Parts: sequence; C-alpha cells; structure tokens
Amino acid sequence: MGKDMKNVAIVLAGGSGSRMKCNIRKQYLLLGDYPVLWYSLHAFQNYPLIDEIVLVCGAGEVEQCRDQFVEQYGFSKIKTVTEGGRERYHSVYEGLKAIENCDYVLIHDGARPFIDEEILNRVFDALLELPACAVGMPVKDTIKMSDSGGFVERTLPREKLWMIQTPQSFSYAVIRQAYDELFRRGTPEVSVTDDAMVAEYVLNCPVKLVEGSYGNIKITTPEDLYLAESLLASYKSKNLRAYMDHTGKNGMRTV
Repeated sequence: MGKDMKNVAIVLAGGSGSRMKCNIRKQYLLLGDYPVLWYSLHAFQNYPLIDEIVLVCGAGEVEQCRDQFVEQYGFSKIKTVTEGGRERYHSVYEGLKAIENCDYVLIHDGARPFIDEEILNRVFDALLELPACAVGMPVKDTIKMSDSGGFVERTLPREKLWMIQTPQSFSYAVIRQAYDELFRRGTPEVSVTDDAMVAEYVLNCPVKLVEGSYGNIKITTPEDLYLAESLLASYKSKNLRAYMDHTGKNGMRTV
C-alpha cells in the first residue's frame, strides 16, 4: 500500500444481542479485563495500515461510545461514532457515508474480538490484487441442505464450503457504489447478511476468499462467550510463554 493511501475500518457495534439472553449488548460484555468491543478496536488501532476507525453503534449510544472507547481507552483512530440502522446492511451504509477520501475500507463485526495482525496482513495482500475480499475458513463438518419438511435434500460438497467471517474488505469506490445502488433499488429481494453479498448481488463483483482463523469467532450466544474466555486465556498463556522464552524466567532479557 502506498503512503498516500487512506484505509478505514468500519466496526459495527449496534447488534441487539438478543440471543445472548441478557440486558447488556454483547459487544459491551466483559471478556477478560475489557469489553468485547475493545479487542477489535485495539487491533485496528495498533495496525499501521489502518488510518481511521468509524464506530457504528446502536441508537442513543453515540456519547457512551465516545466516552468509553475514545476518552477512556484512548482509541485515537476513532474519528467518527455514528448510529446504525435497523438491519446490519443499514448500519454498514451509515458507516460508509461517514467516510471521506478513502481508498480501502475494512468492515468488521465488533463482536469478533480475535482479529489479529496475521489476518489483516493477508487481507491487505489480497487487496493489492483485487477490489473485494472476505475473510473465512473452510468448514470442518459435513453440511446438508434440508427441504421444507426437515429432511435431507442433498449433501453439499464440503471442499467448496467456507464459513465467512469479518473483516470483509473492499476498494471504497466499489463497495460504496454497490451500497448506493442497493439502496436506490429499495428493499432487497434477498436477505442481505454480509457485505460480500452486496458486491455480488448488485455489481456481480468477484470476491476473493482470504484465510482467517478458526479462533476468529463471533460472540452471539452465552456459549460463544465461554469459548471466547477460554481462547483468551490460551492466547494470554502463549504470549506469556513467548515472553519468558525471550527474556528469561526472571523477566531479564537474555543475550
């Protein structure tokens, strides 16, 4: 990426979290020492190719997010906090409209706390070649399609199936054109569940699949939060071991 390029991360934090079965939105629940949302913001804040962050929050939460994530945690790359809309794709469009003079945009779910530098490196490598890419992983399980009665209609070829994650990343001009056209047409004829669908559905744009991580989970249910806590403990343990190997057991750097 050239020095004059401007890259923006849109982080979506407006989900209701109804499947979490609690009265706190999932992105604000504590995971370790920080809210779930903190982790993805921290990753983008520290990644050198991201210049700005647009945080899209729920209705009435703009000041709360500014106070907590800009003031309290000092995420200086958050230049805009804006309210989202009724559906996910409405919220993404609000984020896109809040951006000025952007070359590439990464759209990420704030409920995915384990985005890391390796994934972001692969995303930007892909963007050097293509204007649209989506992070994901090949499925591990056999996937069957059911009919309306709940019986197996057919078994899908596992070797061609991916679980799609975020960030989903695009040339800003391409994804903005796709969303502008989507909203110009009115209510979509299909259920829009991710941004790659918009590029595919509206522009027939090829979307490159980029390897993410099986640990890049989305926290949706209480079980996901338990898994996230286990993953976080594992990552902390690995980081501590790496630190000890590098510095010596007493914390003094070895030579």
